[in-house]
Amino acid sequence: TMRYLQRNIDKFLQAWKQDTDRRPLLIRGARQVGKSCAVRHFGASFEYFLEVNFERDADVADFFAGNVNVRDISEKLSLYYGVPVEAGKTLLFLDEIQSCPKALHSLWFFREDYPKLHVIAAGSLLEFALKDIRSYGVGRISSLFVYPMSFDEFLDAQNLGGLVKMKRESSEQKPLMELFHQKLVEQFRQYMLIGGM
Repeated sequence: TMRYLQRNIDKFLQAWKQDTDRRPLLIRGARQVGKSCAVRHFGASFEYFLEVNFERDADVADFFAGNVNVRDISEKLSLYYGVPVEAGKTLLFLDEIQSCPKALHSLWFFREDYPKLHVIAAGSLLEFALKDIRSYGVGRISSLFVYPMSFDEFLDAQNLGGLVKMKRESSEQKPLMELFHQKLVEQFRQYMLIGGM
């Protein structure tokens, strides 16, 4: 498996985990920008991690049909996946949530009825689905938009934060030394290989 590269979102997720007034978190962004990867990495900091992918496991959408009882839904998910769902110990991750509008809807109820459970949802192309329920969900969920990994994030992940600082401080009057310029070019090639934007 590929090694995980630290992202800016990692610090945000840790702060969210500790927040006592935490709300379910909805992570938005284009496909393939690292949303799921970052949440899985974060999931390792919990005793239990339960991931639902609504594209892969379409049948699970049935758990969200009818009246929304999030404790009941959590119990069904726990039985189905064989992973305990316990407030404070489990991270429940609802991925590709755009494929299950009912699950998206359920996020507001997690805030009301199961506030101590850590719940993160992620999806792409959510703007359309969100228009329907925006007025209904204001204040009950937190939302975060994730962009593709930037070159500076890539350098930070390689413990090359000093290069980021040097690059930012360089100018026509104070050009970057050739050696550091070469190092940046070399790193940029690596960055492009992993699909940087």
